[in-house]
Amino acid sequence: MSKRTLALITATIVSIIYGMTFTLAKDVMPNYVEAYGFIIMRVGGASILFWLVWLFSRKSKEVREEKIDPKDYLRIVWAAFFGVALNMLSFFKGLSLTSPISASVLMVSTPIIVLILSAIILKERMQKRMVFGIILGLIGTAFLILYGKSVGNATNATLGNFLVFVNASSYGVYLVIVKKLMQKYNPFNFAKWIYLIGFIMVLPFGWSQFEAVDWVSMPMDIYWKIGFVVVFSTFLTYLLNLLSMKELKPTTIAVFVYLQPFFATVFAISLGKDELTLVKIISAVLIFTGVYLVTQKK
Repeated sequence: MSKRTLALITATIVSIIYGMTFTLAKDVMPNYVEAYGFIIMRVGGASILFWLVWLFSRKSKEVREEKIDPKDYLRIVWAAFFGVALNMLSFFKGLSLTSPISASVLMVSTPIIVLILSAIILKERMQKRMVFGIILGLIGTAFLILYGKSVGNATNATLGNFLVFVNASSYGVYLVIVKKLMQKYNPFNFAKWIYLIGFIMVLPFGWSQFEAVDWVSMPMDIYWKIGFVVVFSTFLTYLLNLLSMKELKPTTIAVFVYLQPFFATVFAISLGKDELTLVKIISAVLIFTGVYLVTQKK
């Protein structure tokens, strides 16, 4: 198996996990944990995991001896801001105000943002095949979300949708920023700093909500869902994305966002909360065709 194929499989796994996260995180917020309090758990827990892996991995000595160029620390700070702080604060708050369906349809703007930023910052050529693939995926995803499932309840859909769009934009900026770091360093060497700096950034926003959590009355299934979001939706997906970036362009990574609503629907069907329809089948064909066009080599 080639490294590129493995990277594509890894990116697909990330999309599956994120697809599950929309529903699981919504079960936790805001009934048991407020949005920003949940972010404290997510970023703090992932930060601890990154530092532990950095300390105890087999290559820890080799990684610790790798020096980061002082001029790259500013890039790490910006990556922490766009990839952790602004990304999560806007997403979780937005998701708590709008429906998972609306949130997922807004996330599909990420590949378009990355395509434009990559052309401007990284000087990547905007190939017609990739543009067509992104548009095809966008149509399939919008079709799936708008016609494949009813929109859920939302307390403030306008503000929530705006915040989710901010999240999609910040994630697009992060993918472009972190690409150059991936070309120079071991992922654990800067990921631990990105999450530690990100944790410091989100701490003032979520500490009061974190303190207000009633741990005693919280059901056990909510504990498991919080654990899933921390370990799988944050730590593991972030690590897998970094590993994928070694072989794939930011534009290719971003287009896998289209798979998230698809896998969210599959997850809902498996739980008996949704049913398979012709709309979902057509949408899936459009989405996978779009992803195929973007991920193919020239």
